[in-house]
Amino acid sequence: MDVQMPGMDGFEVAEAVSGFNKAKDTPIIFLSAVNKEKKFITKGYSSGGIDYLTKPVDTDILLLKVKTFNKLYEQQQELKIIQNSLQKEIEIRKQAQDNLAERMQELRSVMESLPQIAFTLGMDGIIEYVNEHWFQYSELAGRFPDVHPDDHEVYDKLRKNIQDGIEFSWELRLQHLKTQEYKYFLLKAIPIFQQAAIIRWVGTFTDIHQQKMANELLEHKVELRTKELLNKNSELESTNHELQQFAWVVSHDLKEPLRKIQTFSHLVKDKFLSTNAEAASYLDRSIGAAAKMSRLISDLLDYSRLSVNAEFSPTNLNTLINELLVDFQEVITEKKFEVNLGYIPVIDTIPSQIRQVFQNLISNALKFSRHDTTPYIKITSELIDVKSIDGNQDRNGAYCRIIIADNGIGFDEKFLDRIFVIFQRLNNQAEYEGTGIGLAIAKKIMDKHNGLISAQSSENGGARFILVLPVSQP
Repeated sequence: MDVQMPGMDGFEVAEAVSGFNKAKDTPIIFLSAVNKEKKFITKGYSSGGIDYLTKPVDTDILLLKVKTFNKLYEQQQELKIIQNSLQKEIEIRKQAQDNLAERMQELRSVMESLPQIAFTLGMDGIIEYVNEHWFQYSELAGRFPDVHPDDHEVYDKLRKNIQDGIEFSWELRLQHLKTQEYKYFLLKAIPIFQQAAIIRWVGTFTDIHQQKMANELLEHKVELRTKELLNKNSELESTNHELQQFAWVVSHDLKEPLRKIQTFSHLVKDKFLSTNAEAASYLDRSIGAAAKMSRLISDLLDYSRLSVNAEFSPTNLNTLINELLVDFQEVITEKKFEVNLGYIPVIDTIPSQIRQVFQNLISNALKFSRHDTTPYIKITSELIDVKSIDGNQDRNGAYCRIIIADNGIGFDEKFLDRIFVIFQRLNNQAEYEGTGIGLAIAKKIMDKHNGLISAQSSENGGARFILVLPVSQP
């Protein structure tokens, strides 16, 4: 811009341009051939010019100046943009700091309201904040409460977990400042995240002293009770042994006079009562009663033997049952029984006891047969998945279900719970002999084998006795 111009000189124009908001940053270079004095040059700069050149002007220098000032202008604009961006960033950060301060205040309010001792830690493990409960166990806000000598390593472990970013939980004993007593507390520390990064830790000491004391008292009582039970078990084992010895002695002593009663009764009947039918009938009743008494003693002895410990071993049940069928061959032939024995896998049992189960069940099937149809006994088996009467068939199952079915007189299933109770009978004693102990023995043996026994039946519709046994015993 020239200095001397008609109407308004260059200084006035420069002042007007700098006073206009949208053009105030426009760089102005003054050119003058007349006003070369210092006062005019000073006025040029004070009126808003950035340079003052006197004529004649070197055009190359003028162009370089224009380019330089234009570049400076562009850089200023860029700086303004950056400055505005920084200003916004500062505002955002300030807002975030305000929000964080507000959240911290909320956190502190919550921690003050807690019944526990509460505190916050920085990432360096230094205590930042503690609530009022803290000062019951520590005099300083920046110092952890004193712990029992046996718990001295707890704070080192806490700092290690903070370094590794792992939640911390530990039982310890703190010393109360006033009473100097140690109380049990549960120390927990959890991380606080911001944008997936841990920024601090919040910890609490929860008083568990009463709970701990109660647990220790309970453990002590359990220990005492366990010792008492062990002593009682020892006494019970001794008593059981004595009872078993007693049962053996009593059974022998009772059977001996019974055998004599039966023997002498037969002699009296054959030698002196061959012509007296009425007396022989009475004597037959006595002989029958003695025989029943002998069977009852034998069954009771068998029942008492079940409390004796015995070893499990792999047992071929097919061989065992075939041997039993040979023993029953006379009755099977007499009653024309049809017997069908399917394959049973080898399973772990106590052979002498499991033999008694099948003996009692087969004996019942033979005993309670019907006279109006061809009697049969069918024994089948299958592997199942679970220990259940209704378990599903499974080729690789851990349990074996064995079914002994017949077409005898059966029974009403409403009496199912009674048939496995000792001395319980559902049939006429005069028509069907027995002591009512057989199924109770079978139930006790199945329990000892970790198995199950049940039955399905209807009156005059036969019976199905179902056994479930583990293939392998633990």
